[in-house]
Amino acid sequence: MTTTGPEALELALSDEFDLLVLDVNLPGMDGFAVLENLRGSGSRMPVIMLTARVELHDTVAGLEGGADDYLGKPFRFDELVARIRLRMRRDETAAGTELRHRDLVLDVRTRRAQIGDDAVELSAREFALAEELVRHAGQVLSREQLLSRVWGYDFDPGSNVADVYIGYLRQKLGSGRIETVRGVGYRLT
Repeated sequence: MTTTGPEALELALSDEFDLLVLDVNLPGMDGFAVLENLRGSGSRMPVIMLTARVELHDTVAGLEGGADDYLGKPFRFDELVARIRLRMRRDETAAGTELRHRDLVLDVRTRRAQIGDDAVELSAREFALAEELVRHAGQVLSREQLLSRVWGYDFDPGSNVADVYIGYLRQKLGSGRIETVRGVGYRLT
């Protein structure tokens, strides 16, 4: 649980959570600003806004700003839990089996990659790395994050295997698709 808007935004962008329950009245940055920054970063994380502001224009502002749901205070806890379950269920079914980023399509069920109308042959590790980058498009992923998520717990933190596979993906997907952020990691642009 956070106490300020900037903390809420930082945690929401950390990719450690599946859903954000966001209070509108946060110090430092209100919930509307947190939501605007979150959506501006490309995040599609489900957001349920909580507020004592139940005026129609506030509800409309929250929903048009990218909130998935808007719950006025006071509310019953079981109603909040039901809304969370509903959003998580919708998020799972909406995800389907295809991941898309611009003209790149990854079918996670069949493990096929495609750019436009052209099929791209990827090894299992290349596909897993591409999937991780597409799932976090626009976010910088560190070498350590990629190693732990794609290669699992048996990775050597000093290994350059992630760099090598980024090179393979650049050859197959196009060199301008994956950006190196010096000293930090990689980002799908």
